[in-house]
Amino acid sequence: MDESEGNVDKLLCFIQGNPGSHLRRIKREMGISMGTVQYHLDKLEKMGRVTSTRRGLYKYYYPAGLFRENEKDILEVLTHETARKILMFIIEQNSPSQTDIVNSVRISARSISWHVGRLIALKMIKEIKDGKYKRYQLQDDAKDILTLLRNYYPSVWDKWSIRVVEMFLSLSSSRVE
Repeated sequence: MDESEGNVDKLLCFIQGNPGSHLRRIKREMGISMGTVQYHLDKLEKMGRVTSTRRGLYKYYYPAGLFRENEKDILEVLTHETARKILMFIIEQNSPSQTDIVNSVRISARSISWHVGRLIALKMIKEIKDGKYKRYQLQDDAKDILTLLRNYYPSVWDKWSIRVVEMFLSLSSSRVE
């Protein structure tokens, strides 16, 4: 096997383990030049081994035939740390306000608004009017989000699940008192 075939196999393995990755992340994490990554990803797409979706300036890559469109949207969001933090906070808190999200994620209200708008457009969350406040909830069951998070972001899943368990334990201990 020549070096070119080795790069193709390595890229395919990377995408299988990190579905929803964009070009720059693949380049950065694999340590391969941009031109080489682009060439081999194009080759993999033509072979039908990977598929891609473009959103804005980013093109996201997935193993062919494994994910439904809504799962691709979820994986795309999970690859971006800020969007992932916002989504996880909404799951954890169930109906937080924008102010709650700003205080938790610690970025500007404008940035939060942009990310939340994107999550709404992807039909992952919905906005609920609560008097003068807007609150955010998951659009549907969180099962797909949690499954993809557990399978493809195990370190994030571990930290998050420990936090949720600690939260429930503190709630149950305060009820006992």
